[in-house]
Amino acid sequence: MKKLKLDIIGLSYSQTQSGAYALVLGEVNGRRRLPIIIGGFEAQAIAIEIEKMTPSRPLTHDLFKSFADAYHINIQEVIIYNLVEGIFYAKLICNDGKKTLEIDARTSDAIALAVRFECPIYTYEFILASAGIVIEGNDFLFLDNIEPVAEDGPLTTVASSSSSSGDKFSGFSNEELQTKLQEALAEEAYEKAAKIRDELNKRKSS
Repeated sequence: MKKLKLDIIGLSYSQTQSGAYALVLGEVNGRRRLPIIIGGFEAQAIAIEIEKMTPSRPLTHDLFKSFADAYHINIQEVIIYNLVEGIFYAKLICNDGKKTLEIDARTSDAIALAVRFECPIYTYEFILASAGIVIEGNDFLFLDNIEPVAEDGPLTTVASSSSSSGDKFSGFSNEELQTKLQEALAEEAYEKAAKIRDELNKRKSS
């Protein structure tokens, strides 16, 4: 079965489920997008690595990466290989230099590891055909209107969160925001750090 490569397009607060995030994967050289609802911890793990933030202590996915590196295990690719009753199924293709193994993983964990191992993400045509959305124009315009599929069932440039989340930081200067960002990372307040980074990114793009 032919594999289709995906890129991470965006990550934003879910408009449909409180406390959850919408992770959007995009078909490489195509217009289809695969939106998936994931939990806050996994979303932060993905965002922190994409933004190259350095937490004061290793997160779980960072620990996994260090453990794998110590034993010379590499993740070659991540495959989202099935979608059953609203639940995505993913697996890690791992190699230790001698043999290749497939390990089942939650989709959000698999993506968090993919960005750390800098490995490709794939899926199959039947998944994009059933859960994908064809996008015209700006990739982020549709995030408020889509109904993403939950990765665990009944649950970047990183896309900015809802406008209210950034308002509390709008009165600070860039230097003050940088200081608050470092303080949030030191306190392991990663959700706050992500919001501050969103505000800084919004200013850079304006």
